Amino acid sequence: MKLNKIDKIIMSSIYVNSIAKTLKFTKFMDVNKNSYIEDCINLRLKNLIKNEFVDSDKQTLTNKGRASIKVILTGGVFDIIHPGHIHTLNLAKSLGDILIVVVATDKTVLTLKKKSSLHNQKQRCLLINSLKMVDFGIIGNENNMFITVKNINPEIIALGYDQLHQEKSIIEECKKLNLNVEITRLFSPVPEISSSKIETKYKINHKQES
Repeated sequence: MKLNKIDKIIMSSIYVNSIAKTLKFTKFMDVNKNSYIEDCINLRLKNLIKNEFVDSDKQTLTNKGRASIKVILTGGVFDIIHPGHIHTLNLAKSLGDILIVVVATDKTVLTLKKKSSLHNQKQRCLLINSLKMVDFGIIGNENNMFITVKNINPEIIALGYDQLHQEKSIIEECKKLNLNVEITRLFSPVPEISSSKIETKYKINHKQES
């Protein structure tokens, strides 16, 4: 069976739903969220079950189905959404079928930046989920980022052009979890734009932490 665009959308939706349930998110993507007519979706879903891409429960991908889609994982603070974010998220999405974005927790932001974010983690996650190219935005694990990586099990982890994460250390941690993950560094055509520069230019103040 040759998978078409509708098949990939259905399978992506099923995958996102299963991840949302695993991570105990109450709101998740609906297979019928897309504009394709219901009869067409049901027909393609039956074919996916028949060809063993989707389990008979209609809610789980088989190993064959999971292997046929590519999941991209990226993350960040996303306190002020700017053109650099849009470019890099679009680039990340172009690398595969599903883009999952991890939003840093408020505690993580305080640890990294020594100041609070303008928007709390739920608000920032809402902003990310409002972007068209994002299939699913989730709040990260503030104690161990690799717990989230293990739950998602992506094919590619896409790092932002200005993020401090080291590719080698991420690969080593993923190997410890028996995850075969490719690491790629995204670029931006507007690297001079960043949240910190916007804050400085417009004199946006955060609550400072000692």
